[in-house]
Amino acid sequence: MNDLMQWLLTPISGATHHEIAPWAYWHARVMVLAWAVLLPLGILVARFFKVMPGQNWPTVRDNKAWWHAHRTLQYSGFALMLVGIGLAWSNARAAGQAAALHGAMGWCVLGLAIVQVASAWARGTKGGPTAAHMRGDHYDMTATRVTFEYVHKAGGYIALLAAVVTIFLGLYAADAPRWMWIVLAVWWLVLGTAFAYLQYRGRCMDTYQAIWGPDTGTPASRQPPVGWGVRRYTAAQWQKKFGPPPPAAPTPQR
Repeated sequence: MNDLMQWLLTPISGATHHEIAPWAYWHARVMVLAWAVLLPLGILVARFFKVMPGQNWPTVRDNKAWWHAHRTLQYSGFALMLVGIGLAWSNARAAGQAAALHGAMGWCVLGLAIVQVASAWARGTKGGPTAAHMRGDHYDMTATRVTFEYVHKAGGYIALLAAVVTIFLGLYAADAPRWMWIVLAVWWLVLGTAFAYLQYRGRCMDTYQAIWGPDTGTPASRQPPVGWGVRRYTAAQWQKKFGPPPPAAPTPQR
């Protein structure tokens, strides 16, 4: 057991000593929390939980639980990323090829994250029966909305993949202990497995349908959804696949 613990605590290079500056390990902690925890969970929520488990869709539509969770997770992750960049801004001095590449990749990830935030702010109006005005970029699937969906969805996955590479480059540059590599690898495996399972189950519903139902009667509701693996359902197909919602608990008799 002692030998295993020693092996886990040993840096990946096999060096007998490992020490980094306080700013560096706080930089690593906030970046891992942002890009390995908060932001990936926000992507999973947005992709697979536009219709929540037990929701009686399409009778109950436009459940905003996923939207609030996605927005909270993504903005929190973005804020933490800015903290991490601030910690490295005046302290980091690239020592070696891995550190220099880690820094370059980090700036690329920041650029992609800024595009994500900017595209979210420029997604256009919503519209639809529940809005103040029926016409809207989303309800009508205007060029503004379609462009947003392509940029936001593709950009998010590219940013996440780039962040994974950047994190492991950071571990290598810092000569991190083996246990950190193992924990992060297992965590990414868990996230990847959850993604694959939910995708296989068909939970990636088109946002348009999740909000307005199977068919609004407008041309926009019949356009192909934006993004790979996004599904559209009739009410019967959804109920057959996921079943009716659980019955309400009986009211206690007095």
